Amino acid sequence: MLRVTKLTDYATVVLTVLAACPDDVLSASELADRAGLEAPTVAKVLKPLAQAGLVEGFRGANGGYRLARPADRISLIEVVEAMEGPLGMTECSVHAGNCTIESQCGVRANWRRINDVVVAALREVTLAQMLAPPATPPPDPKRIDLRLANA
Repeated sequence: MLRVTKLTDYATVVLTVLAACPDDVLSASELADRAGLEAPTVAKVLKPLAQAGLVEGFRGANGGYRLARPADRISLIEVVEAMEGPLGMTECSVHAGNCTIESQCGVRANWRRINDVVVAALREVTLAQMLAPPATPPPDPKRIDLRLANA
């Protein structure tokens, strides 16, 4: 199953809290309260987000964090890469030379193509879009639509 790590998910939650109040500087504990996360978890995600230039920190009595740029200029691929490094569906999607069958592999090029599609999709979604509720509710996976023939 393909999924981002919990920390990447939590980083997205923290960033959306900051995006919801772009003019405010929020402390890590305020972010934890608003995000519904533990303070150590928030502190853990803020460090790589700051290193990637997605948030900026301020010291002092009124210190805290805010987005480094507007939410509509931060893409999800930036968040994923800040937390996990370059996206790679397979190891060879990112780094050549790490596989013993690379020279005769018939699927490597296709995995790279799939990797590029996923990266492009994540690049198209911004943090601002993550704030908006979905246009339609997701379908209920337990619901079965039936169509009865007219008798």
